[in-house]
Amino acid sequence: MTTGKSTGLIGSAMKALHAPIYEARKRALVRAIVPHLQPNDAVLDVGCGVGVLGQAIMHAPDCPEGVRVTGLERFARGGEPIPVRAYDGITFPDPDDSHDVVIVADVLHHEENPDRLLRECARVARRLVIIKDHQIAGPLAQQRISLIDWAANAPHSVKCLYRYNTPNQWAALPARLGLRPVAELHSMNLYPPIVNLLFGRKLQYMAFLAPSDTVDQDA
Repeated sequence: MTTGKSTGLIGSAMKALHAPIYEARKRALVRAIVPHLQPNDAVLDVGCGVGVLGQAIMHAPDCPEGVRVTGLERFARGGEPIPVRAYDGITFPDPDDSHDVVIVADVLHHEENPDRLLRECARVARRLVIIKDHQIAGPLAQQRISLIDWAANAPHSVKCLYRYNTPNQWAALPARLGLRPVAELHSMNLYPPIVNLLFGRKLQYMAFLAPSDTVDQDA
């Protein structure tokens, strides 16, 4: 029988092992996101966790001047390095077009109703919705994604649904939500080399989507 102490030790070990993986992921996301930001952008990070991605974006050397990142979480922990608000998990506490850019990074596959969440992201985004998530592409993709999803979230007691989109499902999503693709990544080098070989590349997906009624702008 596993004791509470041994369970805690396992969780701590998993967090320590995942730390360099998470740092590499954070750096890769910052490199991908920052070129799409503009001076004085108001950016909302939905499901921001402890807020370190938003902090890293604002501290990036090439981040445009005046970019401000705030976060939204179902349960704000307190003490985050960016302002974070709690919400009910359904409706964002913001009016339409209240943010220039909305980020939803590795959150959709935890949502029971991901389309509802994305509609809220699109509603409050004036210029861009940035999605980072997984996709089922390549040998044993479902199994590989599920494993790293579990490893990343089990230490934090985050529920995993193990539901991920295929490339065709991602392709159908923008039109269904009234968005249009600005840029997409169907493969990402997100992790340290060996980990990336097994769990990065084609298992990772990123999309930069604009409201369909916006005018094209240089990022």
